[in-house]
Amino acid sequence: MENLSPLKLLPSYLLALLWTYTGLDKLIRFEQSRKAFHNQTFPAELAEVLSYAVPLAELLLAILLVIQLTRWWGYLGSILLLSVFITYVGLIWVGAFPRVPCNCAGLIDSMGWAAHMILNLNLLILAIVGLWIESKKEAR
Repeated sequence: MENLSPLKLLPSYLLALLWTYTGLDKLIRFEQSRKAFHNQTFPAELAEVLSYAVPLAELLLAILLVIQLTRWWGYLGSILLLSVFITYVGLIWVGAFPRVPCNCAGLIDSMGWAAHMILNLNLLILAIVGLWIESKKEAR
């Protein structure tokens, strides 16, 4: 049994809530989500794979984050996925894409790109802090 204060578990549960929300939203609105992936600037084959892979990865990360033995991997995966999202938003900001459809979930979908960047950077910091807490725990 792990002996962590609720405050030290907060990053994992907040990120798990985020990934559950976004993953389920993409699955519940699958056709709309799939069309948004196909409206991106990458090849249709990649869009098709991502339309399944992204929500499943988000749900997998949520599971990894709530299980003590896999939490470290959940944080690492969260850092990776958030880094991809931040890179995408950054490329949108510099005008790298001819069109910029967002395949975000619910309320996040209505945010502007600056708010997306701020949210994603804060979530990335949360994941890094969580990984640091988890690494300190394992070092003992």
